[in-house]
Amino acid sequence: MFVCTAINHCLADGIGSSQFLHAWAHFTTKPHSHLSVAPFHSRSLLCPRVPPRITFPHPEFTKTTPQHSPLFDLTQFTTTLSQPLVPTSTTFTPSLILRLKRHCVPSLKCTSFEALASHVWRAWIKTLNPPPHLRIKLLFSINIRKRLKPKLPQGFYGNGFVLGCAESTVKELVDANLRFGVKLVQEAKESLDDEYIRSMVDLMEETRPSPDLSASLVISQWSKLGLDELDFGEGGPLHMGPVASEIYCLFLPVIGDPDATRVLMSVPESVVHEFEYYMNDLDLFDRDEREDEGMEIV
Repeated sequence: MFVCTAINHCLADGIGSSQFLHAWAHFTTKPHSHLSVAPFHSRSLLCPRVPPRITFPHPEFTKTTPQHSPLFDLTQFTTTLSQPLVPTSTTFTPSLILRLKRHCVPSLKCTSFEALASHVWRAWIKTLNPPPHLRIKLLFSINIRKRLKPKLPQGFYGNGFVLGCAESTVKELVDANLRFGVKLVQEAKESLDDEYIRSMVDLMEETRPSPDLSASLVISQWSKLGLDELDFGEGGPLHMGPVASEIYCLFLPVIGDPDATRVLMSVPESVVHEFEYYMNDLDLFDRDEREDEGMEIV
């Protein structure tokens, strides 16, 4: 059995979509039972303030192309090479993710997402090799249900997420170790308190901005949505993923291994092998550590 869905982001985010699919599966297998978590449909909790108050700069929506390179656009660079975008898939087992995280401890503790996102961002930039001075961004979805004051009610079905934004120059990201990128991701997450989120809501109401994709990698995490646990009465899924992915990088679940992550994204055809090399070259970070410590590399 195949189940294909298309859900508009005007209605729900990934968590809300997962909630709907789990409710569907629940009533398919247990039609006379009640849901353990009822959907909460009111959107008024995320209405803009009156009057709106934009109290922070929001780099998620602000283009930051350097003045001395005003025409460089990374999205155009990756789509105008007269070649198709090719999907690539790399699976990171729990042991590989732990190996990435070990490059941050003991000086910096991090989550699996933070370590993996930093690694993918760096591999992507090293592959495309844009100008060293270019300011680049990593945009990633963050659940705000528990970040707001008061928290959104359990079962909130709408869009309860915003984009976090980590920024660096190409040279800084490529030359630094894994901890550098991880710290940028953590700082982006830590900045998203109630006031920052409310300011972003007001900005979106006032100007209807679009995310800055000119020099950005966008990561959407599907691996923790529980979609690999859906059961419509035929047993659990054998595969879960999008029909196509040409814009975003997706972190997907690995069926049968809840602690593993499959990274799916598309890159220009001519650099597929180079991207896969950087994605799998975890020894790169071992070399970085030895260089940071002033050790000779043989």
